[in-house]
Amino acid sequence: MRVAIRGLGELCVTAGLVLILFFAYELWGTGAYTAQQQDRLDAALRKSWTAPKVTTEKVSLGQGLALIRIPRLGKKYHYVVIEGVSRADLRKGPGHYPGTALPGGVGNFVVSGHRTTYSAPFNRVGELRSGDKILIDTREAQYTYEVTGLKIVKPTEVDVTAPVPFHPGRRATERLITLTTCHPKYSAARRLIVFGELTETRPRTAADR
Repeated sequence: MRVAIRGLGELCVTAGLVLILFFAYELWGTGAYTAQQQDRLDAALRKSWTAPKVTTEKVSLGQGLALIRIPRLGKKYHYVVIEGVSRADLRKGPGHYPGTALPGGVGNFVVSGHRTTYSAPFNRVGELRSGDKILIDTREAQYTYEVTGLKIVKPTEVDVTAPVPFHPGRRATERLITLTTCHPKYSAARRLIVFGELTETRPRTAADR
């Protein structure tokens, strides 16, 4: 009996260590991968912005589209937004839903990101409040969106990504942004949605680049 109890105890300790290592990798190991990808994508994006402009330029899936900064989340908050929302794309950083509006465009510029693991770019978006700014930098301009509200929805409520959120058949006339992530943290039971609208557009200067 003692041998059996000792063996069970050792097995529990081993299982516990495996779980600790797994969660450590999920929280920090995946972040190292994202940080590496972000450095690469940031360098490539900035290089493309200083190169001669190509008229038919189009961002490929998995490549950098824009930069996102959210002042409320700190001066160091800075991510390259990837074109695409596949699992592989979102492991690199927040991703733009293909087919939704581009930064500054009429319609809904929709960006999704992890709330935990892979650097968790949207970990703290639940702290945003109406009036907070979301800054999106592109080659030509910086777009300032202001948060208009937050909402928790079911994963099936995909109408949040429509040109007019919740009204898929309505024609868009405004320039909006929507951030989507899982809710609550460490769960995919629901989605946390942050809505915003464009309030300012200014040309990017040499100092910005």
